Amino acid sequence: MTNTTRRNNPLLIGEGLPPFHEIRTDQIVLAITELIENLDFQLTNLETNVTPTWEGLVEPLTEIEERLRWSWGIVEHLMSVKNSQELRKAYEQSQPYVVQFTNKINQSQFLYKAFKALQNSEVWNTLGSAQKRIVETAIREAELAGVGLEGEKRERFNQIQLELAELSTKFSNNVFDATKAFRLKLKTKKEVDGLPASLLSLAAQTARSEGEENATPEAGPWVITLDYPSYVPFLKYSSQQDLREKVYKAFLTRASKGHLDNNPLIEQILELRKEKAQLLGYNTYAEVSLARKMAPDVETVEKLLEELRQVSYKAAVQDLKTLKTFAKTDNLKHWDISFWAEKQREIKFNFTAEELRPYFPLPQVLKGLFTLAQRIFQVTITPADGQAPVWHKEVRYFQVRNELGEAIASFYLDPYSRPLEKREGAWMNDCIGRAKIQTDGRFYTRLPVAYLICNQTPPVGKEPSLMTFNEVTTLFHEFGHGLQHMLTQVDYPGASGINNVEWDAVELPSQFMENWCYDRHTLFNIAKHYKTGETLPEHFYQKLVAARNYMSGSSMLRQLHFSFLDLELHYRYNPNKEKTTSQVRDRISQKTMVMKPLPEDSFLCTFCHIFSGGYAAGYYSYKWAEVLSADAFAAFEEVGLKNEKAIIKVGQKFRDTVLALGGSVHPMEVFKTFRGREPKTESLLKHRGLL
Repeated sequence: MTNTTRRNNPLLIGEGLPPFHEIRTDQIVLAITELIENLDFQLTNLETNVTPTWEGLVEPLTEIEERLRWSWGIVEHLMSVKNSQELRKAYEQSQPYVVQFTNKINQSQFLYKAFKALQNSEVWNTLGSAQKRIVETAIREAELAGVGLEGEKRERFNQIQLELAELSTKFSNNVFDATKAFRLKLKTKKEVDGLPASLLSLAAQTARSEGEENATPEAGPWVITLDYPSYVPFLKYSSQQDLREKVYKAFLTRASKGHLDNNPLIEQILELRKEKAQLLGYNTYAEVSLARKMAPDVETVEKLLEELRQVSYKAAVQDLKTLKTFAKTDNLKHWDISFWAEKQREIKFNFTAEELRPYFPLPQVLKGLFTLAQRIFQVTITPADGQAPVWHKEVRYFQVRNELGEAIASFYLDPYSRPLEKREGAWMNDCIGRAKIQTDGRFYTRLPVAYLICNQTPPVGKEPSLMTFNEVTTLFHEFGHGLQHMLTQVDYPGASGINNVEWDAVELPSQFMENWCYDRHTLFNIAKHYKTGETLPEHFYQKLVAARNYMSGSSMLRQLHFSFLDLELHYRYNPNKEKTTSQVRDRISQKTMVMKPLPEDSFLCTFCHIFSGGYAAGYYSYKWAEVLSADAFAAFEEVGLKNEKAIIKVGQKFRDTVLALGGSVHPMEVFKTFRGREPKTESLLKHRGLL
C-alpha cells in the first residue's frame, strides 16, 4: 500500500528537492493522512522501545519530524506562493492532522521522560554543545506544549492549538483576499498625473492581464492595486490628493469589514493565547513567547525599546514639523506624508528614487550581491536553472560553492510580486536543512537548500525588473537569512541553519547584510545602468548615503510602535478595561506616533507578523537584532571597509561564528565569540544618524 502511494504521490517521497512539476492539489489530503498514519505507527514504536541515549531517542525522533517537515513544508510553501481556493481547501483539511500529531509528539510522556533521563545520565557529558542544546530545547518545547497537562486541561490545550492554527490561516487568507479585491482603474491623463513611467508600465500591464488588451503606459487604462510595487509608488507620486486618499484608506481598512473582517479573529486569537499561557502556568502569552527568546523578560525588552523611543520620538516630531513647513501647510493628512516626504527628499538630496531604478536591474544586482558574498565569505554562487523543478516559470535556482569549489548549498529565488497567488512581503524559508545522514552504513552530508522569496517590481514588457533601492535592500536582507541557513556547519537538523536560533537573534544576519548596500565598493558593483552598463554616477552615491537617514526618526518610531503594541496586546491587554484592541492601539500611539491614527485605521487587521506569523510578543526582535547587526557591521567598519585583507579576516570570523554555529550555541555566546564583548546600542544609533 505505502510503496504504491509513494510512487504515485510525489508528496510522499520524503527526501530531496520537491518535485513541484508533479505535485497536484488533489494529492495533498491523501498524502498527509497516509504520512501521519505511518509516522504515528513509528512514534508508538519509538515510545515503546525508547532508550535515553542520542541514538535511541533523538535520532529516531528526528527522522519522524524530518519526514513530516519535508511533506508539510512543501504544502505550506505552496500556500504562500501559489495560493488558490483548491489549495486552501486541501490545506485546511490536512492542517488539523498535522497539529494533532505535532501535539502528540510534544506531549509524549515517554519521550519527555527519556529526554530528562538523558540530561541526568552519564552520557550527558559526552554530548557536544549542539546536542545538549537540542535536548534542552526538546524539554522546554515539551513543557510549553503542555506535556505536564492531564485530563481536561490537556484536552482543552489541544483544542486551543487546533483553533489557533485555523484562526491564523484564516487571518492570513483574509488579508490576502482583501488586498487582491481592490482595483482602481484610471482612464484619464489627469488621474495619473505625477506617476513615474515605471508605475504607468506596471499599471498598464496589470490592466492588460485583466482584459484591457489595448492598455499602454502612454494611453492607459491603468490599474492600481494594493500590492506594494503599485501601492507604494502611487502614494509617493500621485498628484491627485483625492485618489491618494482613496488608495490609502483602502489599504488601511483591508480585512476589517464584511466576510473578510479580521477584528473578531484578533480578539479570539488573543483570548486563546492567554488561556493557553495560563494552562501552562504563566500569567500572559508574552511570558510564553519570551521563554524561547534571548531577552530574559518583558521589562528588559521594554527598557531597550524605551531607550530607542526617546531618541526617535524627538527626531520624528522634528521630521513632521520640517515636512509641514516644506509643504507650506499645517494640515497634512496621512495620505499626504509619503507624497510630500518624497518631494522634500527629491529637493533636499536632488534625486528621485525613480531615477535610480535603471541602475538596479535584477540580473546586475544579483551579480553584485554574489560578488560581495565571495568577497566577504569566500563562497561562489552560480546559476543552476533547470537543475531543480520550480513552482513558477519566473523562479530561479542557484548553487553555492566553497573556496575549494565544492557544492555546499543551493537556493531558489522567487523575486517578483504575483498579487493573485502570492502573499505580500519577503521571506526566507528552509526547503532542506543540513544534516549528516547515514545510508547503507555510509555517512554523507545532506546539503541545505533555501527558498528566497521577494515581492519586487516584475519585468515589464522586454525590460528586466528595475528595482527600487528599497527592493535591493530587501533582497540583501533575505539573502542574509539564506546565508545563515546555507553556510551552517552544524550537522544535526535540530540546530543547523536558523533552527534552534532564538527568535530575537534570527534577524542578525539579514539586517547585517542590508548595511552593505551603502558600502561604496558593493554599491558600485550592483548599480549599473541596464541599457548602457554605466556605473551609478558618484553624485548619486553621495546622495543615497546622505539620504539614508532622511526621516530615520520616523521610520524607527514606526517599528517601535509595532513592537510596543505587540507586547501590550500579549502582556497587559485586558478586554474588561479596554473594550477593543484598537483602543489599546490608540493609547500606545500617544507615545509612539506623531500623527495619531485615523478612526478607521485598521492596521491590526493586517498585522500578519503577530497574528499569522511567528512574531507574536516577538515583533521587538527586529529592533533587538538590529542592535546586534549594527554592532556586527561596525566590526567591519573598524578595520576599514577598503582594507581587503582585514575584511576577509573579519568576514571569515563572522562566517565561522554567526553563520556557521546556527542554533548549536546560545546567540549571546555566538555574538561574544565574534565581537569579543556584549552588544552595544551605539552603532545602531550612529548608523541611523540619531546619536
